[in-house]
Amino acid sequence: MPKAFFPRATASGPGSLAGLDEGMDKKTAPTKLSKKDAERETRLKAALKANMAKRKAQARARADKET
Repeated sequence: MPKAFFPRATASGPGSLAGLDEGMDKKTAPTKLSKKDAERETRLKAALKANMAKRKAQARARADKET
């Protein structure tokens, strides 16, 4: 018999869904980033935006080429 592909949600028993949403009802405050982490986050956000724009332009070019 093959092993289960997905790990179990809890250790309370096979097929148990108990504890699946334990942290869902608690609101947690966002953690404050250090200056270094904030700069990295800004760089990653800018890179993602540029990458998405590039992919969108490529998709438009492919669509124009097909018609």
